[in-house]
Amino acid sequence: MRASTHNSDPHHHTANIERMLEELVTHLRNDVEQVEEPKAQALFETAAEVLQGLKTAFSHYDTGSEPGMRR
Repeated sequence: MRASTHNSDPHHHTANIERMLEELVTHLRNDVEQVEEPKAQALFETAAEVLQGLKTAFSHYDTGSEPGMRR
């Protein structure tokens, strides 16, 4: 992980986390296509789904689209 400059705006940080999560989701889904073992495929796809849900939570924070995340 690379060092970042100090920035107190939480949206700066959430955008970085969302980008990293998306990269990992893409990587996991690509790995599903590259392995033949069904258990590994299921593990990678499950991990991708969980991380996609986490990315959605960060997005909801940024947009305030969920009642608990409104400012």
